[in-house]
This record gives sequence, structure tokens and C-alpha cells, in this order.
Amino acid sequence: MGLRIKAVNNMKGEKTILALIPARGGSKGIPQKNIQPLNDKPLIAWTIEQAKRSRYIDRLIVSTDDMEIAEIARQYNAEVPFLRPKTLAGDKTTTMSVILHLLDWLKKNKTPFDILVLLQPTSPFRLAEDIDKAIDVFFNKNAKSVVSVCETENIHAWSNILPENGCMKRFIRMVIGERNRQSLSRYYQLNGAIYVAYTKYLMKKKNFFGIATYAYVMPALRSVDIDEQIDLDWAEFLVAKHMLDRRHV
Repeated sequence: MGLRIKAVNNMKGEKTILALIPARGGSKGIPQKNIQPLNDKPLIAWTIEQAKRSRYIDRLIVSTDDMEIAEIARQYNAEVPFLRPKTLAGDKTTTMSVILHLLDWLKKNKTPFDILVLLQPTSPFRLAEDIDKAIDVFFNKNAKSVVSVCETENIHAWSNILPENGCMKRFIRMVIGERNRQSLSRYYQLNGAIYVAYTKYLMKKKNFFGIATYAYVMPALRSVDIDEQIDLDWAEFLVAKHMLDRRHV
């Protein structure tokens, strides 16, 4: 562990790393979702606590339009240096527009950063070690960006179109039908937990994805994404059943 940290710190050199947690006040699926309690702790606090434990993050900022979220974030020792305008807090507001707003604010305040780590508060079970390992991948691969993923079901292997009469004669292709699940190729999906990129790359591309984007693979259990109430209920169940790493609770 010590050698790995030293190696990445050497690659990091003088590069500065900023973590951003975007947390708007409005939410249709779950009102005030970002501060809803999970195991008696505000949802956003789970992300703040792990970000603060990262070995590589130099500064942590929460971008919100909501005073209550800002106050709770500060209670957990996150920095909230401004309230973003309501025009950047609507249902159609993109995460990239929030990122660019922050980068512009940093530039105006003469505190630019080399690298940005985006940590969405709806991914409460990502650990500090996940954040640091994603940064490891970023430097080890000489990447422009890194995005977290988790393994998912190979839905293409078990799905097909249906004719009008519902006959499944050719539903499962023979080459797949003769193989067991374990022998099929592994598929991965974005889990929304961690995004890492050079800030100059983001300002130019306005996107995390490109030919120099690499994946950081996370366990599915730590990839829970809170969108609807059923997701929050599932997260509560996982905590109650102690199915998660004890560093979370």
C-alpha cells in the first residue's frame, strides 16, 4: 500500500486535485433527495466523509443552490464557497454545466486546479479507496479521464425481438443457447460513482469520454445509485443487514 501511494504521489507531482459534489435542492423522485437520511445520516454526508478520507484530494467543494444542503455539507466539513444560481439547478440542468460553472468560478478567484474528481451524492457506498484507486488508474494509464463502472447482466445474450404471435422459436440464438451464463462475455455499465479528468480536458471537450478514457471497475454492491424511493429502501436494507464494508457505517 505504501509503495503504491508513493508511486502515485510521484506521478501526481505538483498536480492539484479538486473533488466536486453536485447537490441541487430540487428532486422529483425523492424530495430533497441529497439530504434524505440513510442509516440516520444525510445522504450527501456518505460521500463527503469518504472524499475527506482520500489520500489524493486537495480540496472538496459542494456545489448547491440550496441553503439547507449547504448547511449540512458544512456540518460534515465540506466547503460550500457559493450558492449556484437557480438557472443551474433545474431538472434539465446538466452535470457538465455545473462543472463548468465551478471551473469558471475557480478561474475568477485565481484558484485553478489541474484535475477534477466528480462524486455524485447519490452513490453513497463508494469508498475512499475507490476514489484513490480510480486516481491510480488515471495516472498509471496516462489517461485524460477515468469513469467508474460495475459488472452487469449480459442483457444482449438473453434478449431479442418477438414476432406478433409471440413464438420464441429463434428467441435465444443457438450459439448462446448452448453456453452457460459463466462462459458469456462480461458486460459493464456506468455506475455514476466516480469521474476523474483533467480540468483543461473538460473545458475543451465538455465531456468525460474520449479515446483516452479508462474504466475503474467497482463491485456491484458499492455501486448502488439512489434515484427513486425503492433505491433508498434497498440501500437501507443493505446497511441494516450489514452487507457493506464496515467503513461505511
